[in-house]
Amino acid sequence: MRVRRAAAIAVAAALALTASGCSAGAGKSGSDEDKQEITVAQTAEPANLDFTSTSGAAIGQALMENVYQSLVRVGDDGRLEPALAKSWEVSADRRTYTFALQDGATFSNGHPVTAQDVKSSYDRVAKWKNPLKAKMADVDSVTAKDERTVVIALHRPSNRWLFDLASIVGAVFDDRAHDDLANTAVGSGPFTIEKYARGQEIDFAARDDYWGDKPHARKVVFRYFKDSVAAANALKSGDVDVLGNLQAPELFKDFESDTSAYQVIEGTSNGEVVLSMNNAQGIFKDKRAREAVMYAVDRKAVLDTAWGGHGTLIGGMVPPTDPYYEDLTGVWPHDAAKAKRLVEEAGLSGKEFAFTVPNLPYATAIANIVTSQLADAGLKAKVETQEFPAVWLDKTFTKHAYDMSVVNHVEARDILTVFGKGYYTGYDSARIDAQAKAADEGTEAQYAAGMKKVARTITEDAAADFLFLFPNLVVAKAGVTGIQRNQVSDAFPIAGLGWS
Repeated sequence: MRVRRAAAIAVAAALALTASGCSAGAGKSGSDEDKQEITVAQTAEPANLDFTSTSGAAIGQALMENVYQSLVRVGDDGRLEPALAKSWEVSADRRTYTFALQDGATFSNGHPVTAQDVKSSYDRVAKWKNPLKAKMADVDSVTAKDERTVVIALHRPSNRWLFDLASIVGAVFDDRAHDDLANTAVGSGPFTIEKYARGQEIDFAARDDYWGDKPHARKVVFRYFKDSVAAANALKSGDVDVLGNLQAPELFKDFESDTSAYQVIEGTSNGEVVLSMNNAQGIFKDKRAREAVMYAVDRKAVLDTAWGGHGTLIGGMVPPTDPYYEDLTGVWPHDAAKAKRLVEEAGLSGKEFAFTVPNLPYATAIANIVTSQLADAGLKAKVETQEFPAVWLDKTFTKHAYDMSVVNHVEARDILTVFGKGYYTGYDSARIDAQAKAADEGTEAQYAAGMKKVARTITEDAAADFLFLFPNLVVAKAGVTGIQRNQVSDAFPIAGLGWS
């Protein structure tokens, strides 16, 4: 991880600025009004504003902590911090949590945040269509003890539950304003949504009546770019102020050579880039086929070629910031000869399979090199590029109509979701359920040890190929402040963004 500042140098023709006459690094004019607004370029746009019924990380990234809040949040260092709850207590048997709500917290419509709002929000999670609702499966009851106190009882002790509460499943909605979540968002956070143009932008307006620390900027705009070059060009021309996560690492050097114009921030994330294989049906139901893929793929070459060497090889579904991380990169070493032998033994040489690839920069770059590596082993991928999020979420994620895919799973501590029952990976979760349950109910030490075994089992089963941990690469104009280095939660927090 590093933070470096740099000045723009001459760019290639593909990045040439438009004929508007704007100079590289041009930005706000310096007026008080200009200093109150920040525009952030993002890549994967939300399909709508309703994460209760729609999967995909983009909705939570935009709305959590900015519009909606949970009782707790995850700080930049990965630790839990107060949010709508100013404090909490845990019973001796670790099954009951008592939360004291913040004084004076209100929703953007003026309604106070009450214990009843928390109760109704959490009771409704069971009816969500988003499979992440499973994170609240351990909740036995939610009780509004009084207007400012919420008591949540679990079926059993759980080491992960409070951390899961910091994700979208912990969002608290106004009990009287949750009928049109796809198009409107009424939350307790520091911003409201002033404008939502699907597939184009979201305009956030700071709340004058926000109960907590006031946002530094009056307005923050998320603009969505499918093309990384266009996003980079927008920063150079002054149309945007921040590249939320640079999706073309080869452009990194264009910004890091001018410390007076730009700042480049490289941090870590929860995003495991997963080369998923359908364990439940098709060619990869045969473990030998999955093992062949594990040996065929040279992950270091994938990282270096597709993502400019930025990122971390981990070998499993757990980032180093989690307490049960273990370096599993040695479980499946690159061995092209062994991969080819397994393909021949399974009678799969030349057999075509469906490789569905979301039209995101990292995914298409990875697919190109992986397809070539698999071909060397005798596996023939028929690549189908799918629009993300709409088509990929429908066909690959929901209908499981695929053999192989690749996507960055960014949700925190999502190993039991991605390899849980009914998820698109098709993994036989019965192989890990008992171990995961015992670990979750144990002491902190038992939790860490038990979850290491779970992660190792999944990797050894060749359930998927974990290519690398996605870096958090942010580029911004030199004057922007408050950028979060590490992406360790569902959210892209904007309240701290401002101008020096």
